[in-house]
Amino acid sequence: MSVSALRTRPHRPGKAPRPQRRAGRRSFAPLWLLTPAGLVLLFVTVAPIVFLVFTSFTDYDQRTLYTGAYSAVGLGQYVQILSDPAFWASLVRTVLFTAAMVIGSVVIGAGVSHLMTRLGVVLRYAVTIVLIFAWGMPNVASSLVWKWLFQPGYGVVNWLVTQLHVFGDFTNTDWSNSPGLAYTSIWMLVVWQAVPFIALTLYAAETQIPLEVKEAVRLDGGSEWTVYRVVTMEYLRPTLLLVTMLSIIWDFNVFNQIWLVSQGGPDGATSTLGVFTYVTAFVGHDIGTGSAIAVIAALILMALSALYIRNLVRSGEDL
Repeated sequence: MSVSALRTRPHRPGKAPRPQRRAGRRSFAPLWLLTPAGLVLLFVTVAPIVFLVFTSFTDYDQRTLYTGAYSAVGLGQYVQILSDPAFWASLVRTVLFTAAMVIGSVVIGAGVSHLMTRLGVVLRYAVTIVLIFAWGMPNVASSLVWKWLFQPGYGVVNWLVTQLHVFGDFTNTDWSNSPGLAYTSIWMLVVWQAVPFIALTLYAAETQIPLEVKEAVRLDGGSEWTVYRVVTMEYLRPTLLLVTMLSIIWDFNVFNQIWLVSQGGPDGATSTLGVFTYVTAFVGHDIGTGSAIAVIAALILMALSALYIRNLVRSGEDL
């Protein structure tokens, strides 16, 4: 068909001709639609980060809050922090405690996830509802309730431990006054709050595993543990990597639970990097130094996130 015939060809009834867009003309409607969300992110996220980085290079303190006067100190805050033994002690405590919380959360979450695949419909829905309620509870409220459970004299947990007649009389034991007991209490609280998300996420991934692959391993004489280790864990590897990375980020920044349960005590034994930053900036009113500590913590998490993204990209290339 010639070009002239195409130009004179009538349109089909009921179909309007398509409007032709001018070459090089772009619509700015998507940008206008994204503007409100962009402004919110700018004022709520970007601006505080910029101010945090700025104050980390100054001697911003309590005097500045009243007079507005401050001085630029360059890298002085960072040099002071990196030469402070208290900073390194809090960093070591943070890393070790984060590892304990992540391992506990992922292992228990994976166990609950696998258990849900073996339950009936009614029990599975009941467990799901309980996990959602536990996950939806604000961590401040749950931390206050948790502290009440471990109160000396009338704490429910102290009474239950005493009734076991294994660890002696725990009725008047103050868990927050003992480093080991304080860490145990906070660990259980954080793991209890983290397990629902991990369990539900892994359960969603585990339900997508082809059943014929598991049956093939069983027909070859493999036990249930072999099926879980060879098949289930292999399919869950990307999801496990995701929830582990998210758990590291969340647990590394844990503050509310520690502060409300032990306030970093006794004698700073549970003072992790988040607590150390808060005490430096808002208790000691050394906001510049506290900002520098927060920047260092953010850089550490960015490095961990970069490792995760690198492994994610490599796993995608191997598929």
